[in-house]
Amino acid sequence: MRDRYVSPLSERYSSKEMQYLFSPDMKFRTWRKLWIALAETEKELGLNITDEQIEELKAHADDINYEVAQEREKLVRHDVMSHVYAYGVQCPKAKGIIHLGATSCYVGDNTDIIIMREALRLVRRKLVNVIAELADFAEKYKGLPTLAFTHFQPAQPTTVGKRATLWLQEFLMDFEDLNYVLASLKLLGSKGTTGTQASFLELFEGDQEKIDQIDPMIAKKMGFEACYPVSGQTYSRKVDTRVMNVVAGIAASAHKMSNDIRLLQHLKEVEEPFEKNQIGSSAMAYKRNPMRSERIASLSRYVMIDGLNPAITSAAQWFERTLDDSANKRLSIAEGFLAIDGILDLCLNVVDGLVVYPKVIEKHLRAELPFMATENIMMDAVKAGGDRQELHERIRTLSMEAGRNVKELGKENNLLELIAQDPSFHMSLEELEKAMEPARYTGRAEVQVDAYLRDVVRPLLEENRELLGMKAEIHV
Repeated sequence: MRDRYVSPLSERYSSKEMQYLFSPDMKFRTWRKLWIALAETEKELGLNITDEQIEELKAHADDINYEVAQEREKLVRHDVMSHVYAYGVQCPKAKGIIHLGATSCYVGDNTDIIIMREALRLVRRKLVNVIAELADFAEKYKGLPTLAFTHFQPAQPTTVGKRATLWLQEFLMDFEDLNYVLASLKLLGSKGTTGTQASFLELFEGDQEKIDQIDPMIAKKMGFEACYPVSGQTYSRKVDTRVMNVVAGIAASAHKMSNDIRLLQHLKEVEEPFEKNQIGSSAMAYKRNPMRSERIASLSRYVMIDGLNPAITSAAQWFERTLDDSANKRLSIAEGFLAIDGILDLCLNVVDGLVVYPKVIEKHLRAELPFMATENIMMDAVKAGGDRQELHERIRTLSMEAGRNVKELGKENNLLELIAQDPSFHMSLEELEKAMEPARYTGRAEVQVDAYLRDVVRPLLEENRELLGMKAEIHV
């Protein structure tokens, strides 16, 4: 296969489990399950279908004769009818009732819904494990003060754990959206060529009550609560839009987290996992690049853009059915899921092995802390009898001088020394340095982490404990 294109999504990024969901084998096995469900339903509603025919269909549900189907498709140029034919070759007694009353979308569209449901379930499992890893990380570092940044400029300190809760909260929003979409998925059912069920009106001789039972019975056999109540030939492509919006939302959350990690690795405050024999750069042997976080960002951008495909496809559908959805749909849905699968595996790997360097964090924090502490220093000087307006002007002037020393002369931040030398403040250098305890400036960050984990995250993880325990395998 080295002489032809192979998708990196299968070769490098996605898991075998996700790849199987979008494999031909999964699709065609599901087709046969749907044909069995249809035949059973029609038999139970009174059509002349025998137990022997049903058993024959079940006996060959999994041993698909692909060669026969492929040869037939060369002749008739229709994938569904080729597989109907191949199934009939294996099931001569039942071949006359396979696909009875159905159109191609009965197997095609229902299978797409079933595969998307299974793919969402896999994404859900991986997402909740990312949430669990981030929760542990936030718990561990909830009290570690660090510089916060607004506009990537040093700002009032926060804690490493509090910053992680910002990533967590976005993933929790995605989890809620995913659960909603997953719970709302329905099958197409069997509604015929334009959604009117006209073929079943013929088969059941106008018996409306029996026709009303077809979709609910098929849904139940396939593990769904219901079918969409109305449709054209296909289920509304709006369904694909809703599904891929959730997938794109997860990608956006992962991208934001990976960007933050990349910036923090530049500052040498945190570092993603780096294996013993890993090479960071072909030229610069010392480098430890945030390659996995970069890959998260790269794949995430792909998924976010890919999310537009179903929306445009949905908008472009004509009346009860056009076929300009098919080629786009089989690419965009599968590849979106394969990519988000790889993204979540990378997120699991990175968060699980994220290294924090407290000494570097403290060094950066203490270099900026005198500027952060000026308001507290000014208040203390006012309590000692100073004039608030005069002190504000003095501390502004001294801060500008200290800033020049750092930026223009490359010196250490000497703001505390300058304040100690100014008689307006009546404070010694020793008194000022005592006020430089970082934890004094992180506000309620640690308390917020405790409350968020206790009240929001841990209950969610407890509700989904059967999904926990996954570890990611990274291919490259």
